Amino acid sequence: MGIIFWIVLAVIVVYGVMQFNSLVNIKNNVSKAWANIDVLLKQRHDELPKLIETCKQYMQHEQGTLEKVIQARVRVSDARESHNLGALGIAEGALRSGLGSLFALAESYPDLKANEQFLHLQSRISGLENAIADRREFYNDSVNINNVGIEQFPSLIIARLFGFKAFDLLKFAAEELEDVDVSQRFNA
Repeated sequence: MGIIFWIVLAVIVVYGVMQFNSLVNIKNNVSKAWANIDVLLKQRHDELPKLIETCKQYMQHEQGTLEKVIQARVRVSDARESHNLGALGIAEGALRSGLGSLFALAESYPDLKANEQFLHLQSRISGLENAIADRREFYNDSVNINNVGIEQFPSLIIARLFGFKAFDLLKFAAEELEDVDVSQRFNA
C-alpha cells in the first residue's frame, strides 16, 4: 500500500512539473510575440520621420496631414513603451489612417510619386505594416493559448498556485479591421 502511495505521489509531482513547465513556455511565447511586434513598431517609428521629411519637400500645403502622422507616431511610441495595449490600438488606428491620407494625397504630387526615396520608404513602410499585422496575429494566438491554458483543469491549479496571469489581446479600432493596401494608392 505504501509503494502505491509513493508511485501516485511521484506521478502527481511529475505531472505538476510538466504542467508548470508548459505554462512557463506558453507565457514566454507571449513575451516573445510582443517583442517581435515591438521591434517592428520601432522600425516603422524610425522610418516615418524620413517619409515625413521627403513629403514636406513636395507637400507644402498639406501640413495638417503631415502633423497628424507625426502626432500619431508619438502616441504609438508612448503606448508601445508603456505596453498599454488599449492606447496602442487607438494610436495604431490613427497612424494607419494618417498614412492612408498621406499616401492618397501623394497622388496629387507627381514629382513626389516619382521620388526614389519616397517610393523606397512607401515600400518599406508597407512591408512593415504587413509584418506588424502578421506578428499581431501571432501575438493574439499566443495570448489565447496562454489564457486557455491557465483556465483549463488541471492546469488551472498550477496556474493559480504559481500566479500565472492572463494577457490582453491586442485589439485595434474597427477601422483597423479594414485592409489598407497603401501600394495600390500609387498604381493609379
